[in-house]
Amino acid sequence: MHGWAGWILRVDLEKTEIERRALDPRTARDFLGGRGLNSLVLFNEISPQIDPLGPENVYCLGAGPLSGTPLGLTGRVEVSTLSPYSGILGDGNAGGSMAFMMKRAGLDQIVISGVADSPCYLLVENNKAELLDAEELWGLSVWESTDRLRERHGKSASVACIGLAGENLVRMATTMIDKYASAARGSGAVLGSKKIKAIVVKGSGRISLADENAFRKMAAEDREFFRNSDFQREVVGQYGTHIGMMMWEPGFRNYKEFWKAEDVPDELRPESWKRFSLGRHGCHGCHVRCKDHYRIPSGKRAGESGKAMEYECIFCLGTNCGITDPVAIMEMENICDIYGMDVLALGNTIAMLKDLYNRGLLEGELTDGLDLSWQNHADQIELLHRTAQRQGLGNLVAEGMYTLAKRLGGQAMDYCYHVKGLSRGPYPSGIFSLAHATSTRGADHLRGRSWAFSQPDPDMFPILNEQGLLQENPDENPAPAVITGERMTTLADCIGRCKGAVNNWISAVPLVWKKPIFEGLAELLSAATGIGYTTEKLEQAADRVYALEHAFNIRQGISRKDDCMPQKPDIRDTAEGRADLEKHEEHLSRYYELRGYDRQGRPTPKRLTELGLAFVDQVLNADNGYKQWDGPPMWKLENYPHGGNRS
Repeated sequence: MHGWAGWILRVDLEKTEIERRALDPRTARDFLGGRGLNSLVLFNEISPQIDPLGPENVYCLGAGPLSGTPLGLTGRVEVSTLSPYSGILGDGNAGGSMAFMMKRAGLDQIVISGVADSPCYLLVENNKAELLDAEELWGLSVWESTDRLRERHGKSASVACIGLAGENLVRMATTMIDKYASAARGSGAVLGSKKIKAIVVKGSGRISLADENAFRKMAAEDREFFRNSDFQREVVGQYGTHIGMMMWEPGFRNYKEFWKAEDVPDELRPESWKRFSLGRHGCHGCHVRCKDHYRIPSGKRAGESGKAMEYECIFCLGTNCGITDPVAIMEMENICDIYGMDVLALGNTIAMLKDLYNRGLLEGELTDGLDLSWQNHADQIELLHRTAQRQGLGNLVAEGMYTLAKRLGGQAMDYCYHVKGLSRGPYPSGIFSLAHATSTRGADHLRGRSWAFSQPDPDMFPILNEQGLLQENPDENPAPAVITGERMTTLADCIGRCKGAVNNWISAVPLVWKKPIFEGLAELLSAATGIGYTTEKLEQAADRVYALEHAFNIRQGISRKDDCMPQKPDIRDTAEGRADLEKHEEHLSRYYELRGYDRQGRPTPKRLTELGLAFVDQVLNADNGYKQWDGPPMWKLENYPHGGNRS
């Protein structure tokens, strides 16, 4: 095969068997790779409404057909599973060098099933793969484990591993790739449940390209555009996602309000973060280098450095929790990376908890002696440690926002601004709320790329506006724009391309500055694989993956009512609030119609057949109904692992 490595590694922990299987060429053609291959495995192999932390769950790592090639920004790996955080499709997309090393080792995908008898790690070195004992690693932090495994297997090895949070089945535990890149949605807890501490991959092979000369020429053009773009060089390359503090209106105090640029304190503005910077770095094969390498100047972690503090941490664990101290925010980022916890999910959970506390809706004994006042960063940092250890109040926080609200009862759910268990805050009807509602992994900004419409990319907005793909104000008819964004992000996740640090379509869609949307990508994929891709075939591939994911969620109990628009309680039952909900329902119906789904959000038999997914319709019809989704199964709190060393 060209482009693809051509092999899948299957690891059965129950049988302690490892097998390399050939990638079916037709499957590769139709589902591309990465997210597409992973979502197909999840649909085929995960039964409806199983326990995500049970042995029946499956864990997938997927690389794209363009990863490991000369094309830049293709170092992304897709990590997919049934999420223990949301109870639906859970995938995370992470950087580092894992996708590159998988392709060099001759693999397009790694699929892990079952549960090991004792802690172990998977080592892949080119054509060799084995499970090795990890007893001495169990209990170590992400950073310690990664360093030890690289000392043992070489500095070039890519390491995906979990920390204490994954071992203790904290539901927002993440898979950490190469110490700093996070693949969220609870995948770390799934690895912990399977007693897998790490996946180590080394490879030295090359990827075959069908037309290498043509591919290299297009890859060079792509790289040259980034090199010549003032926006990429002077904004993205200098500030990365920190620029989002001025552009993306971060939430403040559990989304009490969304800050405009003028609201952001001086100490949290992009220029202010420069005083902590040690330089810039990027994922494998990235010429943008959007990530900041920083050093903490004072406090308990003075002198410690980190490489992963993004906008999401500054807003989710910072402003949305009422914290504006930059040193405290850097400390919390490092603590989360060391333990292996998702800063977005954890920040939203703590923000909701603080909101309840400051409204007098949280019983005093539940606070575990902690002061949850908005400005108290010391006790919030303490709560991070207790969450990773599942101790006291941390044992509740470790359940995640939706399950925590269920456990607390009373008015807690009124301030749980979620869609299918994940949160981006409450928005009025329009492109944001529709994109969050229809996301196949819960409220999310990287499924429909909604903000790429409302915050124009100066390189691309004029071009795409002329093509009718971007609008100045898409909120009145958001469905077409959301579908365009969903196709874009789905294809990026399938091919292994980065969706970009900030609002830039040129990251997610190669050569979009030169060709009509997806045409440049079609030419790149054709040159890489030898298959004649077209814009139409790529759009169909994206729709195929998205419909499959919708069907997967239907089997987990998702229905139209879950494609919802969260509202604050003070507007929810007003005439204004009801009118806005009606407008959202109109947008949702239009979205379903354009997608070829029925009014309940189920892909029609006709549409599934058009997409080559007739087997999906058969599976949906064969099942005898699904219990309505209500988050993941709840365990008794005393049944979780807990404890461990503090970072």
